[in-house]
Amino acid sequence: MKGIDRNMIDLKKAHDEFDNYLQDFDCENEKIKLKMIHTDGVIKCTSEIAHRMKLSQEDCQLAELIALLHDIGRFEQVKLYDSFEPTMMDHASFGVDLLFGERQMIRQFVTEECWDEIIRSAIARHSDFAVGEFDNPRQKLHACLIRDADKLDNCRVKLEDSMEVLLNMDAKAVGAQPITEKVWQSCLDRKSILSADRETKMDYWVSYIAYFFDISFPETFSLIKEEQYVQRIIARVPYSNPDTAEKMEQLEEMILEYIDERME
Repeated sequence: MKGIDRNMIDLKKAHDEFDNYLQDFDCENEKIKLKMIHTDGVIKCTSEIAHRMKLSQEDCQLAELIALLHDIGRFEQVKLYDSFEPTMMDHASFGVDLLFGERQMIRQFVTEECWDEIIRSAIARHSDFAVGEFDNPRQKLHACLIRDADKLDNCRVKLEDSMEVLLNMDAKAVGAQPITEKVWQSCLDRKSILSADRETKMDYWVSYIAYFFDISFPETFSLIKEEQYVQRIIARVPYSNPDTAEKMEQLEEMILEYIDERME
């Protein structure tokens, strides 16, 4: 996870410190490995989106630093609970406490304090259901950017990981299940899926696709379209339930239409 030395934020130092931080964890643990790969993936996605947005050098560096640190709480969660379940720990909140609490770990990664509130708010809100309101436009920019990059790398995860890892069920069994009413209504309303509304494994699968409704930037939508992530993720499951199959066809059309609208 080595970065490139730059002028304003010492990203090489930040990456080196993050590598040192990871020495306290079992890097052979599969969940830790997944988070390491995901962190690298989010950094790459962040850099690509920021480049396409033509952000300033400082904002590009700041975005990379936020991407590096956004899931720092996940490593602690795995160490403590061997789980990613949100009921075990709010990893975003824990990460903020870790970085900005009594230990002030943030100073290990960046010595200057001028970006603290941007970093804090971006990490705190990166996994919220909705990004919410901001008084500071730059804070909103970085909060939305890390959320987009996180979702973009999760597209890779949804295509690479086995269905058994993702849903603890094989693809055929998932596709035989129904989509429940609340989940489908959220799709029709062009909204992401509330975790509490998910009942079936098919609901979970739909939630992984409906999060495209929560993307912020046209540049991210452009990357999603170029990689055909919507079509490829949907195609992973054979939908033997007729009602589910019909709804998934409709959902694909809705999201692709939504993406085209947001890119205009």
